[in-house]
Order: sequence, then structure tokens, then C-alpha cells
Amino acid sequence: MSHDDYDHDLEQAQLALVEAQLAAAASGERVVIVLEGRDSAGKDGAIKRIVEHLSVRLTRVVALPKPSDRERTQWYFQRYVAHLPAAGEIVIFNRSWYNRAGVEVVMGFSTEAEQAEFLRDAPDFERMLVESGIRLIKLWLDIDKDEQAKRLKARETNPLKQLKVSDMDAVAQGRWSDYSSARDTMLMRTHIPLAPWYCVRADHKKVARLAIIRHLVHRIAPAAVAQEVPVADPDVIFSFESAAIDDGRLAP
Repeated sequence: MSHDDYDHDLEQAQLALVEAQLAAAASGERVVIVLEGRDSAGKDGAIKRIVEHLSVRLTRVVALPKPSDRERTQWYFQRYVAHLPAAGEIVIFNRSWYNRAGVEVVMGFSTEAEQAEFLRDAPDFERMLVESGIRLIKLWLDIDKDEQAKRLKARETNPLKQLKVSDMDAVAQGRWSDYSSARDTMLMRTHIPLAPWYCVRADHKKVARLAIIRHLVHRIAPAAVAQEVPVADPDVIFSFESAAIDDGRLAP
């Protein structure tokens, strides 16, 4: 894809997303977008393109820090519930309640009992969200090990990326297999008909960003708007199925 083609296609998709938000504001629809993925998978860049032309008043990006001592005593989902959308709003979780199924598993930040409880309860929690009228879209951004290594190295050498550097970067490569195992369990246990996972092959940033926005348009825009935007490339974004763990669509 040439630079000009990308810019044209991205603008077309972003315009449709703006029209989708106008329709949501008029109808009172509530939208939750969950973006999960490995460190450096491209969540921040994708979010930047998603929200670039959306209403600041009707769009919120939620990236919560580690829980406070008080929050640790609450029901696990409680601090996420506080950020759910009101009528006409779109809320994007840059990492979400799925921290418990990912980094907390790998780093031992929660107990095995807490992790098991989460995997049992998350589908019911999401069922309640969907049945309350929330449009829930879950995206897992996947990259291969070499691509992650390259991106993590770029963070270290680019002064403009200092704020992206975290303590977790140091263990991302060393615990690659542990993260893969946690990902596989999470997807297998929490991919449900009411709240399915869509996986994004994100080694190529621009291709992934365009696929994500096109996918969102087809999930939330009125049919008259969505039909003007090509369907996202199924080789880039696809509904999770267990076969993807072994057939190369998800990085081992």
C-alpha cells in the first residue's frame, strides 16, 4: 500500500467513524472498545487514529494505573464500571479488566484463585454489559517476537518515546512464552457469542490501524454509512477461533 493510498483509505474510514458517532449521539447508543495486546503491539497508535476526528466530549480513552490500596479491596470489576459510557458516548479501554488474565498472570500480581475467578466471571460481566444495551467490541493486537524486539529497542533510542518505556518492557521478551500461554487461555475462556474477540495481526502498523477502524465502522455505523467502507481485510483481522493458536495466525 502506497503512502497516498493509505492516507486516502484512512481518511475515508475515519469519516465513516465520525458519521457513526453522530448516529450514536442521536440514538443514545453506548459503545465500549477494549484494546488488548502484547507490549508495543500498537494500541496507542491505533487509538490515536481512532479518536483523531471524534468528539472530545463524547469520546473517552481510559488507561488506568495500577489499583490503589483502596481499590484492591473492591470487587475487581468495580473501578472499570465507573468509566462505562453514558448515552451517545464511546469509551476506549487502553488495556482493561483483562490485565488480570495477562500481565497479572505472568508477573504474579494476583493469585491463581483470583485469576480463575476472573476467567469464570468475565463472560458473565460482559454479558450484563451487552444485555444492558452497550455495544462491546474486543480487539487483541498480536505481533511476532522479532517485531516486538525491534519496537522495544526503538523506545529506548527515540527520546520522543520515553513516556512509553515501562518496567514491563524488560520482561516482555524474556517471558514471551508465558505471555503467549496467558493470551491463549484468555482468548479460549472469554471468547463468547455476545462478546467475541477479534484478533489483529499488527506487525504492519498502518495496515493494522486501517483494518481496526474499518472493523469498528462495520460494527457500530448505520448500514448506509458502513456500506461505503470496505470490509476489513480478513487476513489482518479475524474472529478468534482455537485453530488460530496453532495455524500461524497468532504468534507462538
